[in-house]
Amino acid sequence: MKSLILLWKVLADELASRCCTSATMDSKRVQVRCEHEGLSFLTITLPEFGKDLQKGLDRGRVDRDLFTGFQWRAGLPLFLGGFLDRVFDRGSGELVDSPDIDAIFAIRQLTLSFAKIALPCSDVRERRAMSDYVNCENEVKEHDAKISESDLLSDFSRVSSLLFADIFSKVDKAVYDGVLIPKHGPGATADRYRGNGKYSLRKWTDRLEEYFPAGEYLLPNWSFFDQYDDIHHVEPGSETPVKVVSVPKTQKTPRIIAIEPCCMQYVQQGILREILEAIQGVNHLDHFLGFLDQTPNQRMAKKGSIDGSLATLDLSEASDRVSNQLVRLLLRNHPHLHRGVDACRSRKADVPGHGVIRLAKFASMGSALCFPFEAMVFLTIIFLGIERDLNSPLSHHTVKQYVDKVRVYGDDLIVPVENVRSVVSMLQAFGSVVNTGKSFWTGKFRESCGKEYYDGQDVSIVKVRAMLPTQRRHAPEVISLVAMRRLLFEKSLFKTCEYLDEMILKVIRHFPFVSPNSQALGRQSPDGHIDHQRFCRDLQRPQVRAFVPSARLPSDPLDDSGALLKVFLHQGNQPIADERHLERAGRPHAVDIKLRWTYSD
Repeated sequence: MKSLILLWKVLADELASRCCTSATMDSKRVQVRCEHEGLSFLTITLPEFGKDLQKGLDRGRVDRDLFTGFQWRAGLPLFLGGFLDRVFDRGSGELVDSPDIDAIFAIRQLTLSFAKIALPCSDVRERRAMSDYVNCENEVKEHDAKISESDLLSDFSRVSSLLFADIFSKVDKAVYDGVLIPKHGPGATADRYRGNGKYSLRKWTDRLEEYFPAGEYLLPNWSFFDQYDDIHHVEPGSETPVKVVSVPKTQKTPRIIAIEPCCMQYVQQGILREILEAIQGVNHLDHFLGFLDQTPNQRMAKKGSIDGSLATLDLSEASDRVSNQLVRLLLRNHPHLHRGVDACRSRKADVPGHGVIRLAKFASMGSALCFPFEAMVFLTIIFLGIERDLNSPLSHHTVKQYVDKVRVYGDDLIVPVENVRSVVSMLQAFGSVVNTGKSFWTGKFRESCGKEYYDGQDVSIVKVRAMLPTQRRHAPEVISLVAMRRLLFEKSLFKTCEYLDEMILKVIRHFPFVSPNSQALGRQSPDGHIDHQRFCRDLQRPQVRAFVPSARLPSDPLDDSGALLKVFLHQGNQPIADERHLERAGRPHAVDIKLRWTYSD
């Protein structure tokens, strides 16, 4: 923790110099509170301070319900007061006419830097997160019963058909024709299939069999019919439930995900591929929905921060609150896709401390179909809110007018400010919870997809993702620290970079100057200097001796029908890039760094 406090002090001094103020007393306050409160002051308390700054920017003033736990003088806290005075008036707490953008960035950088550091939560917080998962499930069931008694479901079905009928028809035909190409991913599965072992999968559910016959999906072709008897068909009551686990998010609360059974994920990936291909160019849906590219959301957030025309909304527990009932409504006019999606949807979850529960939600994070279907549900609800404001039924022509005004990327939503209250009300009516602490529409602050803007200026920060390394064998931490150094360099925080250089050189001897595109663990120079230690005559490129990340895939030999199936499932005109893919596969057990010659540019 001492190294993190020292890093905070160096960063505070450089930012204070940039803002023509002093952070001496702030550094002492951090030192004292960390001694009394421990690491949680950096990872939990300070991030709450940063979130309260954003609320103050959105409100246009600082109220007494903000910055709790900090001493005040007049209308502002004393902590980071030199920076706050350049943003708010100390006497009244009101936002000044021209807030200092550097000061806004400085406060955010100093308070939110350690919010996402990869540290395990306490056992109490883990248990609470699992209980919240179960409670959320119960709330979805209660909301399903409540909403069934209203007229909202028929409106939802009508608007979703307007938006998605064309793409669902294409995917529906693909399911009916049996042309879906499934796909295995590199991640874990609930039934413990890993790497190349997934291509020898011999476990299939009766629900999948109707639209995705095991003989056609698990065997390369019917010449391997003699292996069909090895396939074990599982009845609905005996299916493997998703395995609910926690992964690091913040020290305050973990992220809860669900690991799917191998056969379910295999088919989900095939349907996902068809949906993504069908969406391109259909009724401008690729302008409204994002699945791979976050930059449109970021550009729209910047625009909203300048002219106030667009609001950015964030949802809490977004995927866990999307009811399966709503997804069934989306698909009800497309029977083959409907049944295909239902067949590869897991119906039960194994929750630590709570046993196996039946799911009312469509899917948790971990399902390949969670992200696209939650986005389509949210887009439908947004247009229902807009329709309410328009007081007339939507048409394709009306929807087209909202290109560059509405966009959904997961749980990051962008809507016109003039419709925001109606949209928020409609989201709540369908059981979603709008995170008011991360939703903005009244001031000049906007946040979407990892980018934050104030009045058109980028105030996004650099976050510490891992504890600082003390030895070379702490490879993931070294890699994370070098990446953080590069991002701080891009923010022109050169003194902090110099401090990190000293720290890194104590851990690894070689830390040369390289270009940002080099795979070497190196640094960038303000004058653009790149170290050249030798020249590669074969490729006519300069080289440097440096540490390079190295991740060896686990040994996982695959042959016979499984190897043939893997080759047949490969998409694209190019061969599989890794020539040893039948010998090694899966995710590396560990990441290392190795010293070798590599390119510096």
